[in-house]
Amino acid sequence: MSATPHIELDWIGRWTVYAPQKVALRSIETGEQLTYRELYRLVEQMAAVLRRDYGVQHGDRVAVLAQNRIAYVALFFALQRLGAILLPLNYRLAVPELAFQLQDATPALLIHDADYQDAAEALADHLPARTSFDAFVADAQAVAEPPTTTVAAQFEDACMILYTSGTTGRPKGALITHQMLFWNSVNTGLRLNLTQDEVILTFAPFFHTGGWNVLTTPVLHRGGTVILLKKFDADAILRLSDAESATILFGVPTMMQMMADAPSFASCSLASIRYAIVGGEPMPLGLIEQWNAKGVPIRQGYGLTEFGPNVFSLNEEDAVRKIGSVGFANFYIDIKIVDEQDREVGVDEVGELLLKGPVCTPGYWNNPEATRATIQDGWLRTGDLVRRDAEGYVYIVDRKKDMFISGAENVYPAEVEHVLRAHAAIKEAAVVGVADERWGEVGHAFYATTDGTPLAIEALKRFCQANLAKFKVPKHFTHLPELPKSASGKIQKRDLIHQNRS
Repeated sequence: MSATPHIELDWIGRWTVYAPQKVALRSIETGEQLTYRELYRLVEQMAAVLRRDYGVQHGDRVAVLAQNRIAYVALFFALQRLGAILLPLNYRLAVPELAFQLQDATPALLIHDADYQDAAEALADHLPARTSFDAFVADAQAVAEPPTTTVAAQFEDACMILYTSGTTGRPKGALITHQMLFWNSVNTGLRLNLTQDEVILTFAPFFHTGGWNVLTTPVLHRGGTVILLKKFDADAILRLSDAESATILFGVPTMMQMMADAPSFASCSLASIRYAIVGGEPMPLGLIEQWNAKGVPIRQGYGLTEFGPNVFSLNEEDAVRKIGSVGFANFYIDIKIVDEQDREVGVDEVGELLLKGPVCTPGYWNNPEATRATIQDGWLRTGDLVRRDAEGYVYIVDRKKDMFISGAENVYPAEVEHVLRAHAAIKEAAVVGVADERWGEVGHAFYATTDGTPLAIEALKRFCQANLAKFKVPKHFTHLPELPKSASGKIQKRDLIHQNRS
C-alpha cells in the first residue's frame, strides 16, 4: 500500500525506542521471554518470511491452529506490517467445523502447532500452503538482516477475523479492525487505569477476543508485560500471580469459582493484584465477598466480539452495592436501550441494548445479510436485554436468544440442533441450556426420531463429537414422541425448559 500508515499502529516499534529492555512477553511453559526490542526484531523477521516464502500480501488471511505462545503474538504484529489478516482457529473444534471456516475465509497459509498436525493434514484440501509453527519460527530466526518495514495496514483495515457461533446454525466471521483494537485499548486504559508497570497472565485462548483484547493488546499498547499460559489452571494461576507480581486478574465466574476452590487460594497472598475483571455473566454475591475477603475487589464487566470487546465496567467499590450490574459504558462508547419500536425506554424498563462507537465491527466476513441485521444506522444491535437504574448503572437482564455459556464458552443451540437434525434417525431436535455445578450451564437436547424409537445416548454423543467441539456436545439427551409446538408449528422451548425442571 502506498498510503501513509497511521502512527497509531506501530506499538512495538514505539516501545522499542522508549523501553527496549522491558520484557514484553514471557511463556510459562517454555521459559522463553522477549523484550520489546527482541519482539520487534522477530516481528520483522516473520514479516520477511511471510512475504518471501508464502507471498502474503495486503488483505490476505493467515490461519493459525495453535495454543497461546509468544510466536503467536509476534505473528499478529508481523501480519500488521504486511496489512494481512490473522484468522485464529479454535483448536477445540472438530475438523468439519474448521473446514467450514477455511472455506469461508480462504486463507493463503495455515500455521499450526505440532499437536494439531493430524488436523492440519485433514484440512490440506482447503489450504494452498501450511507449515508448523516451529518450522516457521526457525525460518524467521534464520533471517539475519530483516528489511526494515513500515506498517502497511491502514487504521480502518481488518486485522483479524474471529468466528462466532451463529444463531442460524453457521458461524459468522466478525471483522476486527486496527481501529477497534486501538480504541478498545484507549477505553480499557482509561477505565482500568493501566500503566507501563502492568503484569498480566493471559490464559484465555487466542481464538477468543478475550485472549487478545480484554488485556493482552491494551497492556502491550501501554508497554507492560504479558505472561502467556497455554491453558487455564486455577492452582497454577494463583501461584503465578504471586510469583510474577501480577497486577490485574481476568476471568469468568466459573474460573473465579475454580480458583477460589483451589488448594493455593488459602496460602497465596495475591497482594500485587489491584482487582479482578469478571465478565460473561453476573458473579454470585458470595463469591464476590470471598474474593473481597482475600483483598481482591471484583470489577464486573460486559462485552462482545463485535464491539469492543470491553464495553462496560463496574467500579470495584460498587461490586457489592450494585451486585449484578455491569456499571457504565467505557469512555468512547454511546449506548441506547430501546423497546421493540426502537423507542428509548425509561428508568428500570427493560429494552434491547444498542451500541455505537469506534470499537464497532464493520461487519461479518462474506455475510452482508448478517451485517445489515446487526448494524443499523451506525448502531450495533446486541440482542441483549438490559435495564438502567436511577443512578445510571446498567444491568444485563437476559442474554441473546437461547444462547448459554458453558464454562467460558458461548454455545448457540441452533448450531447444535443443525448437527442433530443431520442424524438419519432424528426428525426434530431442540437444545436448551440447563444448570450445571461444574460448568455453570450445559446443553440438554430433546429429540424425536422418525420411527419413535429412542437412540443410545453414547452413540448420540459420539455422533455429536464427530461434528462439534466437545463443549458444544449436550450433556443430557431426552427422547420425546413429539416436541411441543405452537399453533404455527414452532418448537416451544419454554415447555422443554419447564419439563426439564419438573
